[in-house]
Amino acid sequence: MRGGFRTRIFLATFSVAAAALTAASALTAVVLRRQAYEQIERSLISETQLAAELLSRSTTTESGADLQAEAQTLGREISTRVTFIAADGRVVGDSSEDDAGLARMENHGSRPEVVAARERGLGTASRFSATLGIDMMYVAQPVQHPSIAFVRLALPLTDIQRQLRAVWISAASALLLSVVAAFGMAWMSSRLLVRRLERLAAGAVRVAAGELQVAPNDDEDDEIGTVARALDDTVRRLGERAGDLARGQARMAAILAGMVEGVLVVDSADRVLLVNEAARDMLRLDPSIQGRHYLECIRHPGVVAQLEAVRRGAEDVDPAVVAEGTRVWVARAAPVDDTQGRGAVLVLHDITDLQRADQIRRDFVANVSHELRTPLTAIRGYVEALRDEPNDSADRDRFLEIIARHTTRMERLVNDLLRLARLEAGQETPEYSSCNVENLIAGVVTDLQPAIDAKRQRVKVHVDPAVATIVGDPAQLHDALRNLIENATIYSPEGGAIFIDARPRGDRLVLTVADEGPGIPPADVSRVFERFYRVDKARSRESGGTGLGLAIVKHLVDRMEGSVEAANRERGGAIFTITLPLTSTPQPVG
Repeated sequence: MRGGFRTRIFLATFSVAAAALTAASALTAVVLRRQAYEQIERSLISETQLAAELLSRSTTTESGADLQAEAQTLGREISTRVTFIAADGRVVGDSSEDDAGLARMENHGSRPEVVAARERGLGTASRFSATLGIDMMYVAQPVQHPSIAFVRLALPLTDIQRQLRAVWISAASALLLSVVAAFGMAWMSSRLLVRRLERLAAGAVRVAAGELQVAPNDDEDDEIGTVARALDDTVRRLGERAGDLARGQARMAAILAGMVEGVLVVDSADRVLLVNEAARDMLRLDPSIQGRHYLECIRHPGVVAQLEAVRRGAEDVDPAVVAEGTRVWVARAAPVDDTQGRGAVLVLHDITDLQRADQIRRDFVANVSHELRTPLTAIRGYVEALRDEPNDSADRDRFLEIIARHTTRMERLVNDLLRLARLEAGQETPEYSSCNVENLIAGVVTDLQPAIDAKRQRVKVHVDPAVATIVGDPAQLHDALRNLIENATIYSPEGGAIFIDARPRGDRLVLTVADEGPGIPPADVSRVFERFYRVDKARSRESGGTGLGLAIVKHLVDRMEGSVEAANRERGGAIFTITLPLTSTPQPVG
């Protein structure tokens, strides 16, 4: 590599010098050739004018033989071919031909030099002579003579070629000596230059190895030294900026990785420049999406429409709501301008929980309105009936009983709502104490015994001795267990059984309440703990249920560090499972 670079530097320098010398030599030869031609032409013109002047002084008419002799005599004196041409173009004398050759010569009236002499008074031309078989230079001029109209002198160009040959030999010798000198100078200059460039290359290798703090490696005060010092300063600044950039990228990566919002950046070429893990999960993107066109990977029309609108130049794009299965998110796109054009950044906000909460709120308002409106309508109707027939004691008692029942139902609803509100606000703090699980279950069953007996149902209780006693809030455990057993009583058929089981699982108590009813539809399992949510709304209202019991159970259990789940039994019916720690500690309110 080192020798090859030095060779290229040497060849470049030597080639430039050799090319310049060759061009100079060639130009010199061309100029000398041109000057020789011009000198010969001027001399030939002068001789032609002199011959024309001599012939013009002779006014006597001469015969053809005399003219031929005169042409030969004149040609010997000036060492040039002399040709006499009559007005009709016939050659009447030529110093290079004898009498027989003169007779065979063509008419010269159409020769270029003769035509030019006739038109302008002087004609010149250089061309191949068919008569002599060599290249000649011709000069013709009109003559004031009775027998001769034009005199023409011709000179062979072989003399010029001999002169040029001497010039070429001299130029070639000078060129050879110059090339040898250029060779030595090019070799020395390339060697010195390569040594300094090698020092620069060594510094570049250190930079490539990660050494961004490099000392100047060329102290000479010339252009290469200036470049070396400038490069070293640039490397130092790049090192500082690279460190800042790396720290910034690390911070950005940490921020994007920790964001619950999905972020996707598209460059001006519609290729994915950046995408975080949240966006990959929301849009189900392939891990290799980076660097690919976003249309190859994103399959959601709403998201694609957002990006296309921004890429077309829209400044204010309405957010799009995208749903996939049970998940819902809002997509917002904004333009990002870079040096190449316009890109886009897409931000995805998961609003699944917000929509679920909003749906629960709407359902809650509708259910409360319905639950209150129904008994109030009944109460109002029976009150009006009492006003119409105040003296009928039998109907009055029946109406009053119905009014009392609906009033009780409204009271239970209001009490449950207030209880739920207190639980959600953290106003009912568990008061922990040791309580007997079997006695707790027996107390709840005793409270519900009239309803159980009315449907001839059986209650089967099993309590593992390992969980006979736990630490919890007896009152809240009683309320939670009462709601579950009451719910089982409502949905179990007449003569059916209710199963209550308590057993340990590690350091936790698992308390289950199961029935033999119709069970819970799979689509409703995840929603049974919502407020006012009923699987069978007609049966629940007939039984006087408010639809808040399971919601209260969930809040009570959550406050005691436990959990509650709903499922279906393999043999039919529903089963609710409460999991509580055997030893609980008070939790802060809020």
